[in-house]
Amino acid sequence: MDKAYKVLIADLVGLKFDANGKPDHSAVKAYIEEKGHTFHEGLAEESALPAGIHFFYQPDLSREDEILPITQDGQYDALIAAATFIPAASKFPEGGVRIGAGTGNMGSASWGGGNGDGGEAPLMNTPSFNSRATAQMAMKALLTVLPDLDVETLHARTCTGDFDTGKNLAEFPTEKIEGKTMAIIGYGNIGREVANLAKAFGMNVRIYAREHHKKWIESEGFTYAPSILEAATGADVLSPHTGLGALDAETGTFANAGLINAEIMNAMNDGAVIVNYDRGEVVDAEALGFALASGKIRHAAIDADLFKDPQSGALSGPMVPYLALLEHHADKLELLPHAAADTEHDSRVEGAKQAVDQIVACITEKRVMNLKGDLPAGYTDGGAVTVPGVGKVTPNRIAAAATGDTLDNLTQTAENLAKIWKDIADSDDSSRMRIALDNADTLITLSNQYTTLIEKLGLKGPYYG
Repeated sequence: MDKAYKVLIADLVGLKFDANGKPDHSAVKAYIEEKGHTFHEGLAEESALPAGIHFFYQPDLSREDEILPITQDGQYDALIAAATFIPAASKFPEGGVRIGAGTGNMGSASWGGGNGDGGEAPLMNTPSFNSRATAQMAMKALLTVLPDLDVETLHARTCTGDFDTGKNLAEFPTEKIEGKTMAIIGYGNIGREVANLAKAFGMNVRIYAREHHKKWIESEGFTYAPSILEAATGADVLSPHTGLGALDAETGTFANAGLINAEIMNAMNDGAVIVNYDRGEVVDAEALGFALASGKIRHAAIDADLFKDPQSGALSGPMVPYLALLEHHADKLELLPHAAADTEHDSRVEGAKQAVDQIVACITEKRVMNLKGDLPAGYTDGGAVTVPGVGKVTPNRIAAAATGDTLDNLTQTAENLAKIWKDIADSDDSSRMRIALDNADTLITLSNQYTTLIEKLGLKGPYYG
């Protein structure tokens, strides 16, 4: 490499605290250095740098007035960010990676904005790393109200000895979560993880997504809904996972803003729950206020960005409209500052490491992994890299299974399983039940083993080659 490349890391890459009480970035720093690159804390120096790839860690950037002065003249060649919103005028000629799935905050015109449309540099993401953390937090929010057992009162009365289980338990009739219907809007990594968790709790899961997802949704045992309205009709819980969608340059609004509107809420069962751990703008906050007032929605959990001007104290961001609802509905709202995806240290570290690899591949090989939007001229598509078992099954995952050490075990298990079922199918009606019961122990053991192997290899889920 005959020149120095500068990469800005504009977000935290560690969520645990170090000995100094600061978020620990040591694992990512060590990873960068092990790869032969250089890690710097702070802004890029004015002085000349030796040839190589230099990563500059600036995790406290937040507002446009902080970001533009250090990025508008192409001071950095590439970018790694997570939640920080990157303005259109910021220039990164070698590309950018968003740690996470959605790229709506990656507004640089270098790659054509948050959708990666028509830019000169590639836009990438690290899908699946924080999908499970976000999905688990969404289910945590739901479990605060369903099952609706008044745990605090029961705890207080138990601690004071003011309870007789045989006599007083009938005072607390409880709606369980099993059998309730959850509408999930979007079948991306997080939506699918929420669906799997809901299914594990015995919920009926109804998913709206584009029609080409239908066979995969149904193959996993979920119900496909051809429209958002059909997904929401008669639902007890609704959880959107669509992202912001495309930004309309003329209006300044995103395509999915207000997607969950009054019509959608009114189609749900009375006393329904909304969990929006996607983007704040996706739910119409004004319509939510009316739905909370009428009782159509009993509870809403919202996770959305909130920013505070250090001089004036003025608040901005998609959380602001929800704050206006607190005066009348504080007891029906749970509001978080877009924290759900940033709750798990290991996933943030691994996502940051992959982002480093993606930037290095872009700079040194012109190879793009996890491309979002258009592939710029001069680059090659390196395909998708994801966490096994999260999101879609990738061609890379299929290739790994086809050449891995478990292939013989997978083949033998499948053949033994198929043989038993064939023996049962080929038997006459009088002996079929006996053969099935005689082989039941082996049949179920092999079924469990095969399912476990498939999940371990990351071969469960949708596939789009």
